[in-house]
Amino acid sequence: MTSPHSSAPVPAASDAAVPDALRPFPEDAQRLAQCQHHDPHGVYGWHAMDNGSLIRTRQPGAEKVEVALESGKVLPMVALGEELWAVELDDANKPDYRLRVTYPGREAVEVADPYHFLPSVGAMDLHLIGEGRHERLWEVLGANVTTYTTAMGEVSGTAFAVWAPHAKGVAVVGHFCGWNPIQYPMRALGSTGVWEVFVPGIGAGEHYKFAVQTSAGHRVDHADPLAKASACPPETTSVIAPPAGTYQWQDNAWMGARGSLDPQPMSVYEVHVGSWKKDSNYHTMREELIPYLVEHGFTHVELLPVAEHPFGGSWGYQVTGYYAPSARWGSPDDLRAFIDACHQEGIGVIVDWVPAHFPKDEWALGRFDGEACYEHPDPRRGEQSDWGTYVFDFGRNEVRNFLVANALYWAEEFHIDGLRVDAVASMLYLDYSRDEWLPNIHGGRENLEAVQFLQETNATLHRTHPGVMTIAEESTSWPGVTAPTHEGGLGFDFKWNMGWMNDTLEYFTLDPIYRGYHHNDITFSLVYAYSERFVLPFSHDEVVHGKGSLWDRMPGDTWNKAAGLRSLFGYMFSHPGKNLMFMGCELGQPTEWAEGDSVGWWALEGWESEYHRGIKRLVKDINAIYRSTPALYTQDDKPEGFQWIKGDDAANNLLAYLRWGSQGEALLAVVNLSGSSHPEYRFGVPLHGEWEMVLNTDDSVYEGAGNDLPRQIHGSAEGWDGQPHSLTVHAPANSVQWYAFRG
Repeated sequence: MTSPHSSAPVPAASDAAVPDALRPFPEDAQRLAQCQHHDPHGVYGWHAMDNGSLIRTRQPGAEKVEVALESGKVLPMVALGEELWAVELDDANKPDYRLRVTYPGREAVEVADPYHFLPSVGAMDLHLIGEGRHERLWEVLGANVTTYTTAMGEVSGTAFAVWAPHAKGVAVVGHFCGWNPIQYPMRALGSTGVWEVFVPGIGAGEHYKFAVQTSAGHRVDHADPLAKASACPPETTSVIAPPAGTYQWQDNAWMGARGSLDPQPMSVYEVHVGSWKKDSNYHTMREELIPYLVEHGFTHVELLPVAEHPFGGSWGYQVTGYYAPSARWGSPDDLRAFIDACHQEGIGVIVDWVPAHFPKDEWALGRFDGEACYEHPDPRRGEQSDWGTYVFDFGRNEVRNFLVANALYWAEEFHIDGLRVDAVASMLYLDYSRDEWLPNIHGGRENLEAVQFLQETNATLHRTHPGVMTIAEESTSWPGVTAPTHEGGLGFDFKWNMGWMNDTLEYFTLDPIYRGYHHNDITFSLVYAYSERFVLPFSHDEVVHGKGSLWDRMPGDTWNKAAGLRSLFGYMFSHPGKNLMFMGCELGQPTEWAEGDSVGWWALEGWESEYHRGIKRLVKDINAIYRSTPALYTQDDKPEGFQWIKGDDAANNLLAYLRWGSQGEALLAVVNLSGSSHPEYRFGVPLHGEWEMVLNTDDSVYEGAGNDLPRQIHGSAEGWDGQPHSLTVHAPANSVQWYAFRG
């Protein structure tokens, strides 16, 4: 009996008479010992020979190994040395078998042979990965609990697969093998760059990494790029997650209605999981945050990134585990339970998503196989010096697939209702915050590969999960951010209106006596309000890094700060666009946000707390009125949804405008941002009849001045300012009133 591996045999440890046929080539043995073999399955496992077959295995620490065949026979294996064992079989037909391994002082254990199984990644999977179009990538790469049916019964274990195109060898390591890379080397599947092995007997909860041997001869243990769970930082290991589908969702009604095309109100509460309350997590948020959202009338909650990240001070914006919810706040199923409970209460869930860059930690994605792999190889494109991070190579099929599939993963596996995409501008421009940059093929500054990636992500997500929205944090004037991809746009549903936010806060920071000189700051947003579909954001970025809280930015004493903040929210919710405020803004938190602390709940107790309770009550009432008033949301993205009534009264710091609903509903907003009241302010209106005041930010229930304003006012048939009719209202200082037309 001869073997294709029989020349120049490796000497056995204790038996010089071992048949040459059982021994592997010396170069195979050496490469396996160094974890640098591209095809360990070609050495280990069952192999046919000229006159029969053999089984070969490596069992570190074993004192005896046997093979139990499906026929019932049990054959002793021969020690080859260097922890290798083998046995000859007379039969050339491939049998099912188990290995019986005895360790010193222990009884034998029976295990399936990892090198007896066909690849867990199929040819079509590999083809789609190579094209960058595998829309369920997480089901074939990473660690997936799997059960095979064999002649000797079911074999359960975990299929591991990872993309590492430049590696000389890859092994899966973990507690189950003492982190020894020699025990479970992986095979390379052709030239695809994918490495794979199925390890029987291990399942959910096991910790693991991939030991990657680089072309330079170094071993680096990496967390799994597609790990679906991870150890709690500062640990960096990946964790095998339970099989998909084990969580039982209860949100069928929500999911079935989510794709409605009818315009919907959108008031978003932005939350950092760990600091809404001190040490809050997915479970405590389900118990405490959801009732809070319901009570205060928010339609959506937006979570700062929940994907795994090693440094809490990055707030989640330096991601190392794109498919793993951060273990610092609970398990993946804990997050699912929170989202499920939100849906059952009618609250949508948006998650911040960070495809713009990733950190350089050696154990994560950076230089994954010893060379630029996920990142662009040219530092002029592949590094972002502002953040000390790498930038994805958006033009590489496998990288683009990794990110597009990740967006689909959050929608599919976690039922999220939207992705807010961070730092879009840094992706779109090759010269973004760079002194040296590499132009595109046309010599321009636009990152054409990133544009294609964003278009593909939006188009694919909208096709596969109708009703899931995408929101761009994009701070430039890039055209068509929310235009459909088939019209050349990026395909987002919404864009954060950073211009409105900056101009508005600059204006409100001014003492009222100076605002008349900056009237354009408060009116300019209507020039471009319909160029995109906008979200009006007062986000976490506006209450950190020395900017002060929204409360702190308001001029004047405590009373005026409270009045200013109430006016700000009255103006915000009546302006075209959806609405977002960061946690703590709804109660006028006096201090900046810090991720290691809680929202400033203390402001609701003690000295001057009545002002903060008043602001909190106002936000609750505004949300209720907003959600029940179609004029405020049904035509957010249409010019016919807004009409100036008084936009040029800079001297009095006063604005008046109409919001129109799609069915002709009308709401008048009167915004007096001066320090003086106007008891009889007259302006023209297009409608004659009764107007009912539905909001007054100066009401005593909000700790305002409590002026006795009429709840109903009647228009005059006399024209004014070019309008056929007119109204006269009392506009108290630093306040906003909303009047609904009743006909």
